[in-house]
Amino acid sequence: MKTEQFNVLHYQTAPLVICNVWDVASAIMAEKSGFEAIGTSSAAIAGMLGYADGEEISFDELLFIVKRIASCSNLPLTVDIEAGYSDNPIKTAGYIKQLANVGVVGINIEDSKVDGMRQLVDENQFADYLSAIKTQLNKDNVDMFINVRTDTFILAVDDVVEATNLRIKVYEAAGADGIFVPCITQPEHISALVRATSLPINVMCMPQLPDFELLTSLGVKRISMGSFAFDKLQDELEGVLSNIKHTGSFATLF
Repeated sequence: MKTEQFNVLHYQTAPLVICNVWDVASAIMAEKSGFEAIGTSSAAIAGMLGYADGEEISFDELLFIVKRIASCSNLPLTVDIEAGYSDNPIKTAGYIKQLANVGVVGINIEDSKVDGMRQLVDENQFADYLSAIKTQLNKDNVDMFINVRTDTFILAVDDVVEATNLRIKVYEAAGADGIFVPCITQPEHISALVRATSLPINVMCMPQLPDFELLTSLGVKRISMGSFAFDKLQDELEGVLSNIKHTGSFATLF
């Protein structure tokens, strides 16, 4: 039921605003605040565990945290699995099945890899990988919303709108359920991508991102926070702890 509910949330008039979480406490706070769905932030979870972003965390570590979040929240949960934790689509499908077994209804998977620096995977190679994942999930009767993240704007590729549209088309044909384009901010770029596909377009919190009202008018169907809430809280915690140390008082806590 949660999977069906999550799918429907991508086709309502107002965009689905995903609260990106990293632990049980943040997931509970999201639910109390009235969000309709939550999603893990890979960067926030990595930071919480002392890793750099980019699949340095193991899948088993991720699964442990996801299990705890899923067991303590009633909201639909989508999980960022970065680049899939394997080049083997059957193995990646197996990871997704494990997530489904603990109640996860959606995943994000990205078309770039981090090996010293982040680089895009060839779009046709990634589409074949995605198609094989979908085929295996269908064989295993796993219902999962697959939100494909394309990192063309993160990496500022040449002719970025055209390059992104090309990737969207091949990923749609390969079975993507949604398209996530982090770091896109200009209204004309967003509108162009929305017009290029029938799939729901997902954008992410950025300093220059338009407000939700304008994003709605542009046709955006999903809005994410990334790790920005986590980063903000870490900055605030640093200030609080520094104040305690320098004032010799806990007054700042109260």
